[in-house]
Amino acid sequence: MHPARPTVQVPRMIRMREGDNVAIVANDRGLPAGARIPDGPTLLEAIPQGHKVALCDIPEDGAIVRYGVVIGHATRPLPAGSWVYEAVMRMPPAPSLDALPICTAPVPDLEPLSGHTFQGYRNADGSVGTRNILAIAMTVQCVAGVADIALDRIRRELLPRYPNVDGVVALHHGYGCGVAIDAPGASIPVKTLRHIAQNPNFGGEVMLVSLGCEKLQPERLMPERFQDRGAAHPDLVRLQDERHVGFGSMIDDILAMAEIHLERLNQRRRETCPASDLVVGVQCGGSDAFSGATANPAVGHAADLLVRAGATVMFSEVTEVRDGIDQLTARAATPKVARDLIREMAWYDDYLQRGQADRSANTTPGNKRGGLSNIVEKAMGSIVKSGSTPIRGVVPPGERARDKGLLYAATPAGDFVCGTLQLAAGMNVHIFTTGRGTPYGLAEVPVIKVATRSDLARRWHDLMDIDAGRIATGEASIEDLGQELFERILDVASGRKTWAEHWGIVNDLVLFNPGPVT
Repeated sequence: MHPARPTVQVPRMIRMREGDNVAIVANDRGLPAGARIPDGPTLLEAIPQGHKVALCDIPEDGAIVRYGVVIGHATRPLPAGSWVYEAVMRMPPAPSLDALPICTAPVPDLEPLSGHTFQGYRNADGSVGTRNILAIAMTVQCVAGVADIALDRIRRELLPRYPNVDGVVALHHGYGCGVAIDAPGASIPVKTLRHIAQNPNFGGEVMLVSLGCEKLQPERLMPERFQDRGAAHPDLVRLQDERHVGFGSMIDDILAMAEIHLERLNQRRRETCPASDLVVGVQCGGSDAFSGATANPAVGHAADLLVRAGATVMFSEVTEVRDGIDQLTARAATPKVARDLIREMAWYDDYLQRGQADRSANTTPGNKRGGLSNIVEKAMGSIVKSGSTPIRGVVPPGERARDKGLLYAATPAGDFVCGTLQLAAGMNVHIFTTGRGTPYGLAEVPVIKVATRSDLARRWHDLMDIDAGRIATGEASIEDLGQELFERILDVASGRKTWAEHWGIVNDLVLFNPGPVT
């Protein structure tokens, strides 16, 4: 027998725009020196998957162009076939927030979509849940340990008796007391916690656990529910109340309150709801150079379909869109929306300056190993998740979304703080794209995970819901994957479990707290 010959990979590249002078290597394990790019140069050195190749000679100080945008300048001459990475690039300055194009992008002619529905839980306030969950809110981190013990007993002893309830979650946070609660910016975490408790997936059946001596008192957290400081409230367990004699009575009170709420939640049934009742948050984490070439464009196509169906779609991450602010203000539906976008970028510029940080800190070591050289390149790939429709509104941090269509929810770029703020904005389905891989999950809403590369989708076959790497291999188009994702969103909103739900992946809420700590 003759030994099997190694399979020779045909070099594959992805070039985003006609005028780009770099392209990324699409082959699973990269390409060796000497590989000849079809209709392109021969590689002068081995180049890893996702990393950039110079398609022509780039002189010292010459522009390096990807997505039709200058993502950097060469620090030395880069002959055609060279590896283009962070060390050979100089990042351009952030675009000025002055004299930006306002509402200049042509509005695409997209026909409305009708007839798309899902099976959801309609709430008294008009919102619709995709899950039927009991939420235990907390005023302060001091009660988290008690709430966790109660949560475990609720799941084991009570939940099996209520088959129409999907689950119970404790809204963990590290806030409530050791903070300057009246300082500038300190209202953001308070509003965030208040609005998360109003998320559509909780059906209005929120119960609150308080300690008693904390700064964030119940009437301050939820003034519409707890206005009378001294009166007992059927939705509140205050651990320091004199009626609690011993730890067991605290747990018993929480379980008794939970049972009342579970009884009501168990009466709820799914009903047919139009796709316009969806509030979909889109986000990327553990990004790589494929994020902007496969998964994020597919999400953008799905976002366009959702908007055409009347739904609300939120994209976010200030530092990951800051370098494309001119694209966003051009797509603003009104001058006010453009001004609101600029306001959020300016606020964050100032925030970073006060913290003696800058936007370059956003790009992580994993991003760079995945081929993203700097925040400019990362920003261009992030923005495409928003699709092509006009931006109809801006949601400040901690606020609830009030508009329909495509919205910008202003959040930091960290995965969990972004997810937390999108929860507060009213998200009922979450789309999360990743190239490097992350076991991200939220207990409060279903999270659909989209892999940017087929290699990741194969290795993490029971964590990734959709393989967008098929775009890179030519097995599917961006439109194909966008349509598939649109249909998956409707299925998941109707009760189909995601992999994160199957495994019960839960991550704590992470509050954005720009106020000073005392």
